[in-house]
Amino acid sequence: QVQLVESGGGLVQPGGSLRLSCAASGSPFSINWMGWYRQAPGKQREFVAIITSNSVTNYLDSVKGRFTISRDGEKNTVWLQMNSLKPEDTAVYYCSALSRGQLHWGQGTQVTVSS
Repeated sequence: QVQLVESGGGLVQPGGSLRLSCAASGSPFSINWMGWYRQAPGKQREFVAIITSNSVTNYLDSVKGRFTISRDGEKNTVWLQMNSLKPEDTAVYYCSALSRGQLHWGQGTQVTVSS
């Protein structure tokens, strides 16, 4: 079983930056990939970014060039560096991980981009 705990959300002005963190515990070495999803009010949850066990990354088109996903050498923590934030990035951001065929989710962290 994998447990995911996010941190780093908050309120930021347009154009600002935030860095989200996600720490995995339980069976972190069984993880195939870790990623971030987000859900804005009244909208479906959407994919944001993913990083595989061999550090291949992929991003939602609208965040390419602004967001960067990375993970540490022991592969039990993942970060999402978010730059040039826009009001449309406002959402609850969820960390996710695939381990032994099962998808795990964190509790979510709120990111609000507003002046």
